[in-house]
Amino acid sequence: MIRCLAIDDEMPALDLLEDNILKVPFLELVGRCKSAIEAIEMLRQHQVDLLFLDIQMPDITGIQLLKSLRQKPLVIFTTAYTTYAKEGFDLDVIDYLMKPYSFERFLKAVNKVREYLELRAYTTGQHPSKPADNSQEFLFVKADYKLVKINFSDIQYIEGLKDYIKIYVKDRPVITQMSMKAIEEKLPPNQFIRVHRSYIVSFPKIDYIQKQMLTIGRKEIPVSENYRDNLFRIINLEKSPESS
Repeated sequence: MIRCLAIDDEMPALDLLEDNILKVPFLELVGRCKSAIEAIEMLRQHQVDLLFLDIQMPDITGIQLLKSLRQKPLVIFTTAYTTYAKEGFDLDVIDYLMKPYSFERFLKAVNKVREYLELRAYTTGQHPSKPADNSQEFLFVKADYKLVKINFSDIQYIEGLKDYIKIYVKDRPVITQMSMKAIEEKLPPNQFIRVHRSYIVSFPKIDYIQKQMLTIGRKEIPVSENYRDNLFRIINLEKSPESS
């Protein structure tokens, strides 16, 4: 059961949300709030999995409310304005319902939430601090409002970009919000190695190593001094190419 909280300053919108939620067997309405202030108190008192959140509200907007939460439930924005799509993406919301929306569109959004929660439960069965299970051949990452399955054998290299990473799969980058440390813990250590603060590479995909650079396909990837000795130790070379 997905526990929901409906937040909107307009009563007709709240009534519609409640009516839609009650029609869906796997949704449970925890409460309905007419302001962000009410919602904050409700979130303190109840466990909530999903927010249906209006954006344009007096005093505190839906975006301001979401930014203020330390532990964020999943969020579906409900709004009459199209100008907040970028903010929704940046805040990692699961979907964006434009008012007026149909029940069919509502159902599509909540099914996306259910699928996401099911996949997240599956992929987090292993404690994140433990090394990756070498028998597992894939992982799931969140990208473009869905969980994307990526086979380890398809990964060429991973590039870190502040709070995001790019996983290059057959020259196609999959962008997800994750740290390099977090993704490194999920990768089988016998297949992947960190060669730079901003790069993790797949051993089988390395074409050659020369000086302080390695090449995968057409991509040249720097090998930093901090990771260099470990790279050559693992590939059983006592000396680097430039020192031989």
